[in-house]
Amino acid sequence: MKVKPFSLILATMLALSACSPDHTPSRAELSDKVSQDGEMKGEDLAFGKYKVPITLRIGFSIPNEAGRLAQGDNYDDNPWSRYFQSKTGIQVVHSWQVRNEGDAYRYKLDVSIAENDLPDAMVVDRQQLRALVDRDMLADMTEVFPKYASPLVKAMYDSSQGLATRDATFGGRLMALPNIAVEADSPSLVWVRQDWLDKLKLPAPTTLNDIAAIAKAFIEQDPDGNGKSDTVGIPVDKVIVWGARPNMNGLDSVFGAYRSFPKNWLKDRKGNIYYGSVAPETKQALGMLAGWYKAGIIDPEFVLRQDPNEPIADNKAGIFFGPWYAPSGPLRESVKKDMAAEWKAFAAPLDNSGKFVTHMAPITDRYLVVRKGYPNPEAVVRLLNQFTQYERVDSYIANYGSDMDPALQALKTYKEANHVQPRHYYPFDLLLDYTDSVQRSYKAVLEVMEGRNQLDKLAPQYQSSYKNMIIDREHPKKNLDAWVSAHARAYGAKAIVDTPMDKVYSEFYGLTTTMETKWAALEKLEKETFLRIIIGSAPLDSFDSFVQQWNQLGGETITKEIQKSVDR
Repeated sequence: MKVKPFSLILATMLALSACSPDHTPSRAELSDKVSQDGEMKGEDLAFGKYKVPITLRIGFSIPNEAGRLAQGDNYDDNPWSRYFQSKTGIQVVHSWQVRNEGDAYRYKLDVSIAENDLPDAMVVDRQQLRALVDRDMLADMTEVFPKYASPLVKAMYDSSQGLATRDATFGGRLMALPNIAVEADSPSLVWVRQDWLDKLKLPAPTTLNDIAAIAKAFIEQDPDGNGKSDTVGIPVDKVIVWGARPNMNGLDSVFGAYRSFPKNWLKDRKGNIYYGSVAPETKQALGMLAGWYKAGIIDPEFVLRQDPNEPIADNKAGIFFGPWYAPSGPLRESVKKDMAAEWKAFAAPLDNSGKFVTHMAPITDRYLVVRKGYPNPEAVVRLLNQFTQYERVDSYIANYGSDMDPALQALKTYKEANHVQPRHYYPFDLLLDYTDSVQRSYKAVLEVMEGRNQLDKLAPQYQSSYKNMIIDREHPKKNLDAWVSAHARAYGAKAIVDTPMDKVYSEFYGLTTTMETKWAALEKLEKETFLRIIIGSAPLDSFDSFVQQWNQLGGETITKEIQKSVDR
C-alpha cells in the first residue's frame, strides 16, 4: 500500500478535527502566534508564543540512557529545548539537576519544599503534593488550565471521566496537572499456549477450575512432546500481589475472582474503610491457592526461583498471569526458542457471577505543579500542550519522514544519530495519553486491517502499531519486535476490549503518619503470612491471627487515619 506524504496526511486529519481532538495539527496550526495573550483564545492561547520571552526555572532529573547529546548540547540547551522555546518564547532553565538514580529527585524536592526554595515548576508525587497544598505553596490552576489547555490535552484528561483532575483538586480548586494512567495496564490476564490447548483438545479458560485443569493437563500430558515430565505449573512471583498494578506472574486475578483486593483500601456498604489484605475474601483466596500449591498447579519451586519468568521463556510452562503487554517480557524469549509457540490471552478467571473483576491502578501518581507567586503559570500549560502534541508528530515522523517541516526533520535526524529519547529532554516528566489509549489503538488499527477505514485516516500515533501488524501477518515471527507489538494488541488488548470488566479502585493511595514508621513491618508480616499459607507451612486459620496482629501493630490506627483522610 502506498503511503501518502506527511502534508497530505495532516490535511486529511485536519478535516476531521472538528469531530475529534485526537489529531496532529498542520504546520500552520503549530506556527508561532505572537502575543502576550491580547485577544487570543482557544488554540491561539494554547499554542501562543510570548512576544517578550519569559523564563521558567525547573528541577530536572538527568536521564540514564545509552544515547548521548551531541557536543555543545546539554540538558537545558539541546534541540528539543530550543524547538519548544522557538514555539513558545519560554526559556526553560534548570534550578538544579540530579541523576535519575533511586530516590535522588524526590529527596532533592523534599529539601526544596522544607526550605521553601522551589523551582517555578516541578513534578511531584502524591505526598509532596499534599505537603505543598497544606503549606499554601502552589499556584491555583483552576482558571488557568481550561483557558490555556489545548483540545488534545483537555480530551486526554476528559478520558478519565474527571478522575485525574479530581485527584489534583483540593477544596474545589485545581492545584496541579496530573499524569494519566493507562487503564489497560491494570488487569492481569491469563496467558496460555494455544498450541498446547489444541494438542490436548482443551477449551479456553473461563473459571478458576478451568485454569487449574489446564495447568494440571500441561504438567501431566507432555504438551511439548519431548517425552519428559518437565512441564511445571503456573509460575508465581514471590510478591504475590503488587497492589497498584499487576506484576508479571502475580495472582491479582485469582484474588479478584473472590472479590478480594490485597494492598488496596476499600469502602464497605456503610462507607467504612477497610484494608483488602485482611478481608475474609482474602482468606478464601489464600485457601484455594494453598490447594493449588499442594496439587502442583502452582510451580512448586516458585518461592526459591530467582526469576519466575524463566520457565515461561524456556517453554517449561504454558500458562501464567500477566498484563496485556506480556509479549514484550518472557513471551518474546519463548517464541525465539520455539517458533511453534502460540500464546493467547484471556480475561479470566471470572467470579461466581460471571464477571471479570479487576482492581485498577491509581488514575494518577505524578503531578505538575507551579509555585505560588510565579507570574506566568499558564506557561506550564503551554509547554505541556507543545510536548504532548510533539509526541503525536514524532510518532508519525518516526515511520514516515517525507515532506515534513525542516525543524521536525532536524529533530528526527538528531534523534537517530545520537540514539536519544526525546521525552528525556522535555521540561517535565509528565507524558499524557488517553486513559483508554490501548483500546483506542487496537480498535483504530483493526478498522484499517479489516478494510473499514483507510490508512491515511489512521492517527499518526497508531501508524507504528499498524506497520507491525502488517509485518507480522505477512512474515509471522520473522521480526520479533513486530511480533511483540502485534501480539500484545491482537490478543492482550483484544481481551481487554472484548471483555466487560468490573473495575475496582482503591479509596486511598500514599502514606499516613503512622504508616511512615509502621508500614514496612506490616508489609513484611503480610508477605510472609501469605507465602506460608500458600506453601502449607502455616494453616489457613493462621490468617485470623495475622489479622489480629496486623491491627495491633498499627493497622487499626492506620485504618482510622485513612478513614479520616477519605471523609474530609
